[in-house]
Amino acid sequence: MVLEVVKYGHPALRQKGTRVESVTPAIRQLADDLYETMHEAHGIGLAAQQVGHALQLMVLDVRGVTDRPSTLELEGKPAEVAAFMPLVLVNPEVTPVGPPATGPEGCLSFPEIFADITRPESVDVKGLDRNGKPISFRCGGLLARVIQHEVDHLHGILFIDRMDRETKEKLRPELEELQADTKAALKSASRSTQARR
Repeated sequence: MVLEVVKYGHPALRQKGTRVESVTPAIRQLADDLYETMHEAHGIGLAAQQVGHALQLMVLDVRGVTDRPSTLELEGKPAEVAAFMPLVLVNPEVTPVGPPATGPEGCLSFPEIFADITRPESVDVKGLDRNGKPISFRCGGLLARVIQHEVDHLHGILFIDRMDRETKEKLRPELEELQADTKAALKSASRSTQARR
């Protein structure tokens, strides 16, 4: 099922996700819905917070991106990224292992807003997969960037928090407009809910 992606200004985006104690059918269904929602929105990563759930759950799929390479190592050996996708990560933990690299990022919760963000070029990742099985790997390039972006979401951190001051200043009018629109929509939805009671 395609869910609504919440936009900047929605309180869910600042919520820290609780750990998933066990991967239940409901969690697997949410992961499937996240994937369908991400796919429909032409995204490459989506965190549970972005659909209003404060959980340590994210999905990603970088197969559609051909101009920004990704690397993957399983048990110390290079692996095929496409064969590993789509990927569900539950309770992910990320350890930086590469030097910082700067690259462009966007976010489905910030439509049409893009900026260069500096993050470690490669990371070690541990977590659970869609079936609750432990998973660990090392990745680099776009895959590492997407995972770090989504893990930030799971902790209530947004990519605007990673922007340098100058970039954020330049984007301030767009960010303030998006935030105001989101808050107005939430207020309007809340009023219509109360009117129906």
